[in-house]
Amino acid sequence: MAWKKAAVADGKILQYNTIKVRLYPNKAQTELFERTFGCCRYIWNQMLSDQKYFYLATGKHFIPTPAKYKNGAPFLREVDNQALIQEHNKLSQAFRVFFKNPESFGYPRFKKKKTDHSSFTACNHEFESGPTIYITEDGIRMTKAGIVKAKFSRRPQAWWKLKRITVEKTRTGKYTCAILYECAVKKPQAVVPTEETTAGLKYSMQHFYVADDGSMADPPRWLKQSQEKLTKLQQKLSRMQPGSKNYQEAVQKYRLLHEHIANQRKDFLHKESRRIANVWDAICVRGDSIQAMSQRVKRGNTLEGGFGAFRTCLQYKLARQGKQFLVVDRYVPTTRTCSVCGLVREELGARETAWTCPKCGTAHNREVNAAKNIKAQGLHQYFRTQAQRESA
Repeated sequence: MAWKKAAVADGKILQYNTIKVRLYPNKAQTELFERTFGCCRYIWNQMLSDQKYFYLATGKHFIPTPAKYKNGAPFLREVDNQALIQEHNKLSQAFRVFFKNPESFGYPRFKKKKTDHSSFTACNHEFESGPTIYITEDGIRMTKAGIVKAKFSRRPQAWWKLKRITVEKTRTGKYTCAILYECAVKKPQAVVPTEETTAGLKYSMQHFYVADDGSMADPPRWLKQSQEKLTKLQQKLSRMQPGSKNYQEAVQKYRLLHEHIANQRKDFLHKESRRIANVWDAICVRGDSIQAMSQRVKRGNTLEGGFGAFRTCLQYKLARQGKQFLVVDRYVPTTRTCSVCGLVREELGARETAWTCPKCGTAHNREVNAAKNIKAQGLHQYFRTQAQRESA
């Protein structure tokens, strides 16, 4: 779900919405999906291999198109050609981002059936006879697969234009389809934040986040609640013969439980981010690296809560309403700074949850005080940036 920086008529902009549905393919459609997954892996690996040989021989970068391989591999003609073309586009994009920033994006690697998730993407094309992909009352019409039965959680608006679909197979054997729609919407008016309509959020391992007004979010500990079930399943797996029927059934139960935990987490993140985006005009957070924090903190799982995904959800939901998402530098000493007088302490113990300012005598809660400083710093950065733009 993202904005596209392109202007359309009447001062509108293009917006992209994604609807994810569950697919229920029949036997023939399931076989076609599996062949398509395999062909996509095959064409990706062949193009990447040939690119490497071409670069070693000539010193130049070149990726062959999928059409080159169809004579030598006739099975590629049995699947949707759009899925193969998209693999070429994805590989080209992978090289573009690698050449642009090699430190952040690694060199494209070969795909493996056991480790890489199975998926393919197909674009929709409009012809005089009609579109190649469209939704029906209870399914999705795809090229070569026909109408695949699907369960919709919500329906698109009438003016939305279907751009492409991505079919994916989960580790539990379920098939899902992400449908991307394009629509023209009125550009939202920028909302100027004020101190009363702005909230500062501080990441908390104990409460997920703490706001500057003292409110806290206490989501259910999904993994902790299911830990007993997970432990029992792991004990059973350790006593079973790998590859046996009972072993495969236990692995399936284990994957289903982890999938259930992930769905619970996503549900909370989207609902909580939507609630906050509707209430506040601006949100200030600190740009902490959750990955680096998880390596530094020995006790507790910082990745379990999904605070990084929560910030991403907040950012695009606020942007769609013209509201501000303000990120404070991660190295600003928000925890050690008094939110009343501005005194910065030299040290603050990791177990020190509350402290009193030696200058003004104000008693602080560690996390609430940090959230107040994050809010103040975020507003300061916003108004300073606005002043610089006006003076330029």
